[in-house]
Amino acid sequence: MRTLSLPSGEKIPALGQGTWFMGEQSSQRAVEVKALRHGLDLGLTLIDTAEMYGEGGAEKVVGEAVAGRREEVFLVSKVYPWNASRSGTVEACERSLKRLGTDRIDLYLLHWRGSHPLAETVEAMEQLETDGKIRHWGVSNFDTDDMEELFSVGGEACATNQVLYNLGRRGPEFDLLPFCRARSMPVMAYSPIEQGRLSASGAIAAIARRHDATPFQIALAWLLSRELVLPIPKAASLAHVEQNRRALDITLTPDDLAALDEQFPPPRRKQPLEML
Repeated sequence: MRTLSLPSGEKIPALGQGTWFMGEQSSQRAVEVKALRHGLDLGLTLIDTAEMYGEGGAEKVVGEAVAGRREEVFLVSKVYPWNASRSGTVEACERSLKRLGTDRIDLYLLHWRGSHPLAETVEAMEQLETDGKIRHWGVSNFDTDDMEELFSVGGEACATNQVLYNLGRRGPEFDLLPFCRARSMPVMAYSPIEQGRLSASGAIAAIARRHDATPFQIALAWLLSRELVLPIPKAASLAHVEQNRRALDITLTPDDLAALDEQFPPPRRKQPLEML
């Protein structure tokens, strides 16, 4: 498994497993657990979840999937912004730990900005880290000005920023990615294939044929080729998990990258950070 490093120097898998929309239907739980476990078998040992996903249901699915294998896994979860007060962050983390069936979360994120002062959230994150309930903390859906404010209130220990980033949404490349790279901070890319809506025709289809791959695998391979970018695609079937894993074996050529730039142009000016 290829890796990249957190600002602390700790290495984590370069490709993770997402869980958005998991834990919403009890009839799908066994299939979802099996898919996550298969991902672990293939080396996809970073699993991303959140208290928002299925209102805790996804965390329960993850907890079942990692039972007996916790030491293999780098767990990521997130706190709702309305829970992100000084005391609310700690209480939300405790609830997530219980659902996940573990004594610590490896990376705990503020899901997006809310009304609570960032300084309060940072203080809570640092307390959770001191208490051993989380190992690292970070943010999600923060634009460059949000990151600058975070750093101004003592948030220099932020380990990552998770944002919407894929071939069709390249706005973060203009200023957000350079900001994070300058601080050796990985960017986690959610919805890396736009939840299956990314264009699968044109240059990306031709490139996929040359690599005996699918267009979505090419989209993942493109993200994997970006410096300090970690995509977290969701896969709720064994076949889909295997397809995601194979994206790690695809090496895009300079001609491939140029063709993708032509079909999906990089930003020429600042664009507001998008969210799904």
